[in-house]
Amino acid sequence: MKLLNIKKLEIKDKKVFIRCDFNVPMDEFGNISDDRRIRSAVATINYCLDQDCAVILASGEVDEKYSLAPVARRLQQLLKRHVALAPAVVDDATLKLAADLPRHEVLLLENIRYEMGETKNDAKFSEKLASMADFYVNDAFGVSHRSHASVEGITKFFDDKHKAAGFLLEREIQFFGKLIDEPVRPFAAIVGGSKVSGKLEALVNLLPKVDKVFIGGGMAFTFLKQLGYDIGASLVEDELLEEAQNIMDEAKKLGVKFYLPIDVVAADKFAEDAVSKIVTAQEIPKGWMGLDIGPATVRLYREGLNDVQTVLWNGPMGVYEMEKFARGSSKIAHFVADSYATTVVGGGDTADLVQRINVDEEMTFISTGGGASLELLEGKILPGVAQLITKPE
Repeated sequence: MKLLNIKKLEIKDKKVFIRCDFNVPMDEFGNISDDRRIRSAVATINYCLDQDCAVILASGEVDEKYSLAPVARRLQQLLKRHVALAPAVVDDATLKLAADLPRHEVLLLENIRYEMGETKNDAKFSEKLASMADFYVNDAFGVSHRSHASVEGITKFFDDKHKAAGFLLEREIQFFGKLIDEPVRPFAAIVGGSKVSGKLEALVNLLPKVDKVFIGGGMAFTFLKQLGYDIGASLVEDELLEEAQNIMDEAKKLGVKFYLPIDVVAADKFAEDAVSKIVTAQEIPKGWMGLDIGPATVRLYREGLNDVQTVLWNGPMGVYEMEKFARGSSKIAHFVADSYATTVVGGGDTADLVQRINVDEEMTFISTGGGASLELLEGKILPGVAQLITKPE
């Protein structure tokens, strides 16, 4: 998939609208606790400023009550230049600020989620956003799987000579494309997280491409229940038991090694102060729930990953937010980080996990988008990318 390239746009002395993904975690005092997504956008912003452009930035925080003021402050530090925060998204004052914005200046629009038209992909709202600039650049991989006004709708108001993918978006698409089409083998996928339903299509699409699959997290219990195991009160999706069986059957047919936990850390309740013990996957006590993979599973998975040359990891192995149930995820993360394989972390919780335990620098590639990377793995063309694909000559 070849994308319209920002370097081929004649943007010198023009206004450029860049859609970024500044949806960053903040503590209770409004301080940014992880600025990776902001830092990831700096290369594209600086490239446009170096071309003597005026730059208008847009992003949303998932919680629409949050202002992007902390993001503006952090951007100012990273860019080493003033970043003006607009009072709103598309009111008259903001449109005037955008119209009068001089070259080399940066204007950050307020949280785009303040506007209902954003998530509804409203054409009038898209048109207002498009009217602010001569060029549009999408550098927000993390939201490119959403058909939103500033991601997908806005692209319809720019022809191919006036829109492109930013450096971050292009790198993500190219990396996942190469990973899925030409991986160095053996290629393993570690798939965790709470639900099978969220990963179902990705699993189906991955099976013909990988050599091994390692399942962890809450989703493992749907597979274990289908095998007839006692899973106590563990998270399970009964309506997907048949699908789980189909996935295991397909893996067998394709010769893909399919690993499931052989022991788990079980607890009497979902809480940090729960009573917990290690039990085999067949013997979770009645009323108890599995909240992490056990030490025998960690050893088994490490043995299975020993000879692997490419690892794709999407989803933690347990409830890593609680220290008591983070050991399985942590041990697998350290092992993957220390391996000589190409290691790819598929955004979201897994990216948060590897950063928490300080092994993020050891990974080959960490995606900035959990949902977007999953949809790529499902073989889908993302709505925010579809309009930026180069057309054949």
